[in-house]
Amino acid sequence: MGLEAWPCVKEGLPFVLMLMMEFGDVCTTTLGKAAMSSGMSKWVFVVYYNALGTLILLLFFVLHRHRSKQPPITFSLLCRFCILALFGICFVQIGGYAAIDYSSPTLAAAMANLVPAFTFLLAVSFRMEKFELRKTSSQAKAFGAIVAISGAFIMIFYKGPSLLMAAASSNLPHLLSLSRQSKWIIGGFLLGFCGLVYSTWNILLTATVKDYPDKVTVIFFQCFFGTIQCAIFSIIAERNPSSWTLQPGLETTAVVFAAVFSTVFRSSVLTWCLDKKGPVYVAMFKPTQMVIAQFLGIIFLGDTLHLGSVMGGTIIAAGFYTVSWGKAKEEEMVGSACTLESSPENTPLLQDGAAQERQD
Repeated sequence: MGLEAWPCVKEGLPFVLMLMMEFGDVCTTTLGKAAMSSGMSKWVFVVYYNALGTLILLLFFVLHRHRSKQPPITFSLLCRFCILALFGICFVQIGGYAAIDYSSPTLAAAMANLVPAFTFLLAVSFRMEKFELRKTSSQAKAFGAIVAISGAFIMIFYKGPSLLMAAASSNLPHLLSLSRQSKWIIGGFLLGFCGLVYSTWNILLTATVKDYPDKVTVIFFQCFFGTIQCAIFSIIAERNPSSWTLQPGLETTAVVFAAVFSTVFRSSVLTWCLDKKGPVYVAMFKPTQMVIAQFLGIIFLGDTLHLGSVMGGTIIAAGFYTVSWGKAKEEEMVGSACTLESSPENTPLLQDGAAQERQD
């Protein structure tokens, strides 16, 4: 019995998985920032967790290819996998963690709000997302995207009065303010570039899965080529041999968590959701990182909850609801169109029946 027998679960599963993925993204970047602050090289961190994740995926890939017959893998297809790895792993992850090392996970979560706008524009440009200004569904999707991004920027630029004070204080905000004074601008530019590249990767991966629907193969080769590309770049960038020694404790924990979550779980969820829901739906979850990062900061870092965070989170939720309504309305119209197309096939039977009655 598949998901088709449980329509509520089928509709809600992408939403739950995307929220889990965004929550894990914040945890991964926070652990990575902590490991890099303790002395771990950002280049080494990216290579090690991608390599470990690729080894885990290798087992699933071998079993999958052995048990089922899949379309052949051509050279042109391998080239597409290599391009996907360059955009989705090498550029985004190396650039992203370099930016986080220069700034903070909070800025990374804030700049991720650019992804929905980039993805929506690219999806419309490549005709992967329908946008007809006169249709209510298209208006809802565009308006919802703007509302969600606006809510995220309210969280960034407006704090307002304090609503909830954490019991324990932390010196992390002071440390982050020192980082902002030194390399904050570089980190911001890198994160903006990563947002554009990530949006492009969303489009490319969606098109690839449509042409080659074997998701396990796509995920494995993307991670495999991405690991090789990151290793080549990191060996050139990190010349100190001692930096490649993985220390037990925080560094090992960060690598293992990132490998299991970011490489295995995240890649699988993204590929599946992009195929089922499209790039705009996936990109619209990026603003939730601001909400997640804010509340994780309150719980674990002793941050303070401000009015601006509550307002921004509420506006983001409203934007999500609007986009979801637009997508549901669009799918409903597509279903109605399919029903209308099939109805003429029954018309001759009805007419024949009426004619037979008249003859009788």
